Amino acid sequence: MEKIERLISIVMILLQKDVVSTTEFAKLFNMSKRTILRDMETLSLSNIPIYSINGVHGGYGIMDEYKLDKRLLSSNDLENILTALGGLGQILFSDEVEQTLKKIEAMISSSSWKSSIHLSFYDWEGRSEIIQSLKTCQEAILKRKLISFDYIDKNGIKTNRIVEPYLLHFSETSWYLKGFCLHRQRYRTLKLSRIDNLTKNEKTFNPRDYLLEQEHEASYQPQLVAIKALITPSVKDQFIERYGRKSIENYSSEYFLATLDVPLNSIGFQFLASFGTNLEIVEPKTYVEQFRNYLNKMINKYS
Repeated sequence: MEKIERLISIVMILLQKDVVSTTEFAKLFNMSKRTILRDMETLSLSNIPIYSINGVHGGYGIMDEYKLDKRLLSSNDLENILTALGGLGQILFSDEVEQTLKKIEAMISSSSWKSSIHLSFYDWEGRSEIIQSLKTCQEAILKRKLISFDYIDKNGIKTNRIVEPYLLHFSETSWYLKGFCLHRQRYRTLKLSRIDNLTKNEKTFNPRDYLLEQEHEASYQPQLVAIKALITPSVKDQFIERYGRKSIENYSSEYFLATLDVPLNSIGFQFLASFGTNLEIVEPKTYVEQFRNYLNKMINKYS
């Protein structure tokens, strides 16, 4: 952490707490006590009204007249932020996230605070392998550097790409890079797990009007088809989570009838096939036939 960032963090913490010891600051920023003392001197010379208290329970504080109105962020607000960031910290990859969590923890007065909500994301082995790619992309986005890589599409075709990176996007269980592909001369959303040999170029680029592309992307909807399917009670909860309770009707003692919209492509087939014998599509008949052909191709792989 740069010194200026550390000084700002110290002021933020002192604005929320009455007294913080040198030891607490040293542990928080992983710095020596001598460094913290120098930081306090720097802040004092900058006309920030910091005072020190001697003794066992001593430390540093900031004049009340300088503090923000604490009603702007209550303890509950800070606890809610900490809960959210604590969960997202499992999928985010920056050391700064950990520092942010520590700052907010320091602002919460109750040391015995325990959240009533716990967020847990997937913990697959491949996630640790993709961290370096995420860091490279993020650095390129911030510094407006082009990136180049080999991209393997869903058909196994490899192409070399040079891309203007604009945004990293996490969706369900996967990371995606959104940017302008110079090879295709179009905006593209590229799955990071399909990227190999990623390098950040020294050449910079002038950002395009990416906000217009985001609006276009938000308005885009894949072609969907409404289907009805019989589902067993064992998978009912998964359909409720995705489509809501209104999509489920009682049908018999063994099945529920689910009405849902699915993509009219292989992605829709893969999703439905993941339920195995717990699902049976009943209409429309044309979709049943297409789904049967998809399943037959799977069976032929093992015949």
